[in-house]
Amino acid sequence: MIKVMIVDDNDIVRRGLHTIIDAADDLRVVADAGDGRSAIEAARRARPDIALVDIRMPGMDGLTATRELLALEQPPHVIILTTFNTDEYVDEAIRSGAAGFLLKDSPPEELLRALRAVHSGHAMLDPAVTRQVIDAIADRAPRLTAEEKAQLDSLTAREVDVLRLVGRGLSNADIGAELFMTEGTVKGYVSAILAKLAADNRVQAARLAYRAGLDNG
Repeated sequence: MIKVMIVDDNDIVRRGLHTIIDAADDLRVVADAGDGRSAIEAARRARPDIALVDIRMPGMDGLTATRELLALEQPPHVIILTTFNTDEYVDEAIRSGAAGFLLKDSPPEELLRALRAVHSGHAMLDPAVTRQVIDAIADRAPRLTAEEKAQLDSLTAREVDVLRLVGRGLSNADIGAELFMTEGTVKGYVSAILAKLAADNRVQAARLAYRAGLDNG
């Protein structure tokens, strides 16, 4: 059973998410909170596997809450609930280690897919979602540092192929189909890539691939 915590200041949103999640056989809402500070205390008590966190809340916002949740002794994975046209802190959320991003108007099946994917150790990398996130920060993204260039240079040609497709938001299964690999082989490549790039998750790797221009060729 995957334990989920919902953090959103909108009661209607919390109730809606609660209904969708609890209808699934393998998911259960174990806590909810209306602000970041309450979320920290709730996470300590309930120890959820995943926290769905609204990035914009009064008091302690979702960005600060994400950092504090991930600093707990038993931290949950964090999926940011966001509206891309207005959120200004997505880049910082990526740096903070958020495992993914979910539009508030995403269909129920997309929400459930994201929760299961993140629980399995993957990032929530729906191509449309990821592209909007990365496009939103591309114009203000800094140049690659010397360290980042060295990290990219350390990748093998095949690892670069895989990273390019990670940057496009493809899942392991889709990458395998594109490169004629098994899903398990792709998972091994992704793990090696994350280690070489010192990336906490696929979202950070995708961001670096985009900044390096790998998704264009």
